[in-house]
Amino acid sequence: MDISVKLTEEFNLRPDHVKNILNLLDEGNTIPFIARYRKEMTGAIDDQVLRNFNDRYEYLQNLEKRKQEVVKSITEQEKMTEEIQTAIDAAQTLTEVEDIYRPFKQKKKTRASVAIEKGLKPLAEFILGQSGDPYKEAEKYIDEEKGVTCADDAVVGAKDVIAEVVSDNAELRKKLRGLLEKHGEMQVKLVKDDDRGTYAMYADYAELVPEIKNHRILAINRGEKEDCLKAEIWFNPEIAKRVCIAKFVKNKQETQCAKLIEEAASDGYDRLIEPSIQREVRAILTDRAGEQAIKMFEVNLRPLLLQPPVKGKVTLGLDPGYRTGCKVAVVDETGKVLDTSVIFPVPPKPDIEGSKKIIKNLIDKHNVDVISIGNGTASKETEIFVAELLKEVERPVTYAVVNEAGASVYSASPLAVEEFPDLDLTKRSAISIARRLQDPLSELIKIDPKSIGVGQYQHDMDKKRLDAVLGGVLEDCVNSVGVDLNTASVSLLKFVAGLNAGIAKNIVSYREENGKFTARSQLLKVAKLGAKTYEQCAGFLRIPDGKNIMDNTAVHPESYQKAEKLISLFGYSDDDVRARKLSQLPAKVKEFGEEKAAEYCGLDIATMNDIISELVKPGRDIRDSLPARQLRRDILGIEDLSVGMEVDGVVRNVIDFGAFVDIGVHQDGLVHISEITDKYIKHPSDVLKVGQQVRAVIITLDKSKQRIGLSLKQAKKRAN
Repeated sequence: MDISVKLTEEFNLRPDHVKNILNLLDEGNTIPFIARYRKEMTGAIDDQVLRNFNDRYEYLQNLEKRKQEVVKSITEQEKMTEEIQTAIDAAQTLTEVEDIYRPFKQKKKTRASVAIEKGLKPLAEFILGQSGDPYKEAEKYIDEEKGVTCADDAVVGAKDVIAEVVSDNAELRKKLRGLLEKHGEMQVKLVKDDDRGTYAMYADYAELVPEIKNHRILAINRGEKEDCLKAEIWFNPEIAKRVCIAKFVKNKQETQCAKLIEEAASDGYDRLIEPSIQREVRAILTDRAGEQAIKMFEVNLRPLLLQPPVKGKVTLGLDPGYRTGCKVAVVDETGKVLDTSVIFPVPPKPDIEGSKKIIKNLIDKHNVDVISIGNGTASKETEIFVAELLKEVERPVTYAVVNEAGASVYSASPLAVEEFPDLDLTKRSAISIARRLQDPLSELIKIDPKSIGVGQYQHDMDKKRLDAVLGGVLEDCVNSVGVDLNTASVSLLKFVAGLNAGIAKNIVSYREENGKFTARSQLLKVAKLGAKTYEQCAGFLRIPDGKNIMDNTAVHPESYQKAEKLISLFGYSDDDVRARKLSQLPAKVKEFGEEKAAEYCGLDIATMNDIISELVKPGRDIRDSLPARQLRRDILGIEDLSVGMEVDGVVRNVIDFGAFVDIGVHQDGLVHISEITDKYIKHPSDVLKVGQQVRAVIITLDKSKQRIGLSLKQAKKRAN
């Protein structure tokens, strides 16, 4: 297989671009670097496509490697034939390669291997050849020392060999696997259920395999793991056996041989094939469902990390709780901790007035601008307390409820202990909640993405695969925003292209020993940060008050001279860039001619346009262009809701069958996929993303069970 050609076809790219991408990857360049700074070599494909490309490239490399290993093994056994080699070359998946290799693997002791030890393999081949009387032929193999006392014994052993031959046939296994995938039925029985009735819908459940949704596959798998469910894929065994028999019975005139082959094939299917392909198809379904779940997690995590920061505000974080009270932390505009406390505004021992006094004092003492409330236990009661409190405060303080998923994980982590060694872990959680409002990316980056709570069944996924995908999301988000070299933590720096935790620590150590960085080039003085690493990371690191204004942009140092040539071509200087006087530069370049300007500066058009957008707004944050977070002063309770009411909300989680939307009443409402839009969509993520602000109509309401059904399409109809 020519991997380059295969990737060209699958990704519909130009052959030269594919070749360039492969070379760049093989040279050790990072995805963010390639996507941002090598656009002329790749056709300007984005980082997500590059990651998919890289995943497929790695799979195809592993496939070729496995093919070579299999060829070597079969050749060393002196069993390689032209037919086998052709089949291996044509295999498109690792499963197909393993099917071909199955007959040549070293097996544990089986009924077939016992029969072969008795010398009965030639008899099995005679029967498969269907050219004579099998019982007469079997008499030649009687050998009491080997345990073959009669012709019938020999035939039984030969049938065991044939059963394994049938089971090991790659073409047959592929066909049967396909039949199970297309026509099999998933049958599930309830063994027991938990107190919440989690698996009640699977009490007597059956669905065709092609129609079963991915999230149901994962639910069934979890139910089996918890010994609550028993599941299997059923396919008519008579049909399957006929397929097996048809593959090996070539001469029905030889009735005795044909009958023995039929019996052996039937036994081979029941004993060897069916259990095996059952596991294989379940694995295929699980892999497919897992990949979809991981993809969904990826889709949800990206907008969550890229939520617009609430900049320049002193923030008071509240981590709600009942028995242990509500933990309080005040941080300044940069996230530095100013104060901590504990209040008891909710049962079982509420001290409303005392709690109000503490919060009012903190607001006055530190000029608090906004309050960030975690959405976990006692969140609703705490929000009610805050809303009432703000009516008594003259300062224009607002509040927001933030997703606190993972805050407790962070607060007990070694990183939190290192960051705040003298603080109780509950107060660290309040600090995290405050900082999540100020800069979601910088704070959420410290937490294992699986604990952030925007996925389904994330703890059931392949950990290595999930970590790789989510790590890619973290890397893409950090590098698309850029990182302040003089304030970034090790947690943030380690996700910058080309860096790792070790080099990130060295950067922070250098900063502590030598003071702030004043130029990107100083990075080359950092221990273990060589020329290649500098090339990868430099463009993603910012120095807001550096000597060179371009150090506060995404312009790569390798392009500084070309950028200087560009701005001087149109009569501008570095001072003009610093003073943000280049607003007319795009129009001037267009009038001059993009191709002509790019050629003059030695740039490709895509890179030149990237440089222009950076020079027009040095230090820009891509998150600033997104809708700002809604800050509130009042509150709405579920008791205030009614069917038909219109509400504003924020998408909290997108899942296969819909989306959960925070409408400010503690309990998220569910928008089923059928209520998202009148247009056909394959998946809710086609229309919605985490953090998106929406308007909805309440269509169902069960206050006792805290269930809210929402419709976006009805809200749209009303607006029109």
